[in-house]
Amino acid sequence: MAVFRIIVERRFCMAIHTAPMQVISSSPGYLRAKRLLDIVFTLMILLPLLVIIAIVAILIRLDSEGPIFFRQKRMGLNGEEFTLFKFRSMYVNNDDSIHRRAVERYMNGGKLNDRKGDGLPFKLRDDPRVTRVGRFIRKTSIDELPQFFNVLLGEMSLVGPRPPLPYEVACYSSHDWLRLSGKPGLTGTWQVYGRSTVGFQEMIEMDIKYLQQQSIWQDLKLVALTPSIMFSGRGGA
Repeated sequence: MAVFRIIVERRFCMAIHTAPMQVISSSPGYLRAKRLLDIVFTLMILLPLLVIIAIVAILIRLDSEGPIFFRQKRMGLNGEEFTLFKFRSMYVNNDDSIHRRAVERYMNGGKLNDRKGDGLPFKLRDDPRVTRVGRFIRKTSIDELPQFFNVLLGEMSLVGPRPPLPYEVACYSSHDWLRLSGKPGLTGTWQVYGRSTVGFQEMIEMDIKYLQQQSIWQDLKLVALTPSIMFSGRGGA
């Protein structure tokens, strides 16, 4: 695995981390089958996906000024940077310091929500940057649908760890880096079983365990469980 060095200056983190020598490897046969599943499944749903994209695009355009799609740098396999596509769910020219502070608290084990009985301690509530349409598409994860194009490009997979931000990875320990041993996914163990209910270290362990035990049957199971999570909005951001 190529050594990847990332230098990011942050108020809460100024660090240089080198990708760890420890790796999680997958069999070539599994990786070929996984890539075939990615392509076949995406092409099968492409037509209804384009219809949904068109409808959501109109709603976003009517709701607030700005582009329909949001592009953001994320870290993929072995720490390789790529451009992730999402529907825009926030007002343009917003201050991302709110999110950066939330990431800091989350990675340090702090809660993002202190509401009693909420059940979602790691969900950032009442974010003023989010639009009306944005609240709905984020809750149902519809804002993630453009990432199917990242899947077709080979930058993501249907199933895998959540793709982290560069300033998040800048604070990773060598153990945390293990979650970058596989391609990031549209869905995965954390996305199905965790989301806003688990803390940072638990998310890391869920992703590492998935990568150590991954199989096509496990991938198919997680893909099958994802629609019910989307429709229920359980733990949505």
